[in-house]
Amino acid sequence: MINAALKTKTRESNYIENSHEIPLAPKEKDVYAKSFSEPSSDFSGIYIFRNSFVGQALRKNLCIDDIELGETVNNVFFYLAIAPGNHKITTDYGHKKNELELVTEGGKNYFVEQFIEMGSFYGVVGLRQRSNEEGKDEVQQCRLAQLFPQNLLTPIKQLV
Repeated sequence: MINAALKTKTRESNYIENSHEIPLAPKEKDVYAKSFSEPSSDFSGIYIFRNSFVGQALRKNLCIDDIELGETVNNVFFYLAIAPGNHKITTDYGHKKNELELVTEGGKNYFVEQFIEMGSFYGVVGLRQRSNEEGKDEVQQCRLAQLFPQNLLTPIKQLV
């Protein structure tokens, strides 16, 4: 009984309940990311979040500039730094990919929403840029997801 309780507590701290085990960053990194500090002028801060009622249990991949960040479920976000400039964020949609072109400047934060809407036979996945005010409100309701470990060696880095 005690071991089961300890395992449950450990799992809750690292994974979102009923999320098909999406790995989360430690709580202190989540708190830091939600301080919304602006990055140095060498980087653009990118928040990509998912906080929608439709398709909550669906896992969807996220990529930026063809580098896979990880998978999302409802109420998660990624927080990373990238060189300023033109970037392409993509998410899977059945056998297709939806994409958003994002032009960023150094020293600024940007917010992108991954959303799912009802389709005829399955959920339609999309991306849209949100204002800083809207993005901050949405991110506050989410938990920081851990980037795929093998991708931390790329020019993209997690800020926290």
